[in-house]
Amino acid sequence: QVAESGGGLVQPGGSLTLTCNITYSRTIYGLGVGWYRQAPGKQREMVIENTGWDSTNYKEDVKGRFNISRDNAKNLVHLVMRNLTVEATAVYFCIFERYWGNGVQVTVSS
Repeated sequence: QVAESGGGLVQPGGSLTLTCNITYSRTIYGLGVGWYRQAPGKQREMVIENTGWDSTNYKEDVKGRFNISRDNAKNLVHLVMRNLTVEATAVYFCIFERYWGNGVQVTVSS
């Protein structure tokens, strides 16, 4: 089971951290996790993917502003978002291996 939390309303330029709580019988260490988002009327797109080792892929326009962190002991994955723009408004989804969460709304607006 994959469950996102931490969404909400934030002003442009602000920061927000999303958390993905993964229910799994073992540690997520070494396994793939990621964050995707889907804006209204648009296709779901990759934001950040981490293979579990040293490989992390970023959507180009979030580099330097978004980051992913893992707590492998607690099976948690965080998406740290800084300097948010209105274009970041979307439903954000966590993915663990091939399992998706239901998503959490992030709205960037003044």
